[in-house]
Amino acid sequence: MLERIQKIISGRGIASRRKAEQMITAGRVTCNGRVCELGESADPDVDMILVDGKPLPSRSAYVYLMLHKPRGYVTTLSDEKGRKNAAQLVADCGVRVYPVGRLDMDSEGLLLFTNDGDFANLLMHPRHEVKKVYLVDVTGYTDEALSRLRLPVTLDGYKIRTPEVTLVDRTDGKARLRVTIHEGRNRQVRRMCAMAGMEVLRLIRVSEGTLALGELPRGKWRYLTAAEVENLKK
Repeated sequence: MLERIQKIISGRGIASRRKAEQMITAGRVTCNGRVCELGESADPDVDMILVDGKPLPSRSAYVYLMLHKPRGYVTTLSDEKGRKNAAQLVADCGVRVYPVGRLDMDSEGLLLFTNDGDFANLLMHPRHEVKKVYLVDVTGYTDEALSRLRLPVTLDGYKIRTPEVTLVDRTDGKARLRVTIHEGRNRQVRRMCAMAGMEVLRLIRVSEGTLALGELPRGKWRYLTAAEVENLKK
């Protein structure tokens, strides 16, 4: 089946679609021995597509794993400040994989990695509204602040869905909340809490879609089962 070449490259986990477009523009991609132009289509089952002279990974080489990201690690693949990268913690999986979405440096918990670009796009696309659940320790808690946090707000010009917020525990102005959101805006939960008058002390993502962090130790990773991957795709 014919597809745009940048989509094929992204789907095989080599790069994002935007970076794939840059590769094509730079002349790094060939199809059947001819340098590709941006906007071209090909059939990955028939045509020989090479990036920097190397064939695309096969679909059967896809890897899906979950990391319990510790605090203090960024999730960008390159960091100009030289900070610790979450990708370093999964480097021993034997395949170059990419984070699905982000957890900011000060946040912890469930972070997915894969080399399946279509799978990553499925989970990250806003229209699919994949549910993400966080345990959030805050200071400045009041009943009024909790009510404000439960209201829909606008972030980056985007009106988010009404979050689900449950009070887990509270002591002297501090509280632990269970917050469920359906988007993945930059530092979304922290910004929502700040708008409600609370400061986040600790934030842990405990589930995403049908997948739960469970008892996976901090800093460790495991492969997803075939059933877990299929459930996430649904």
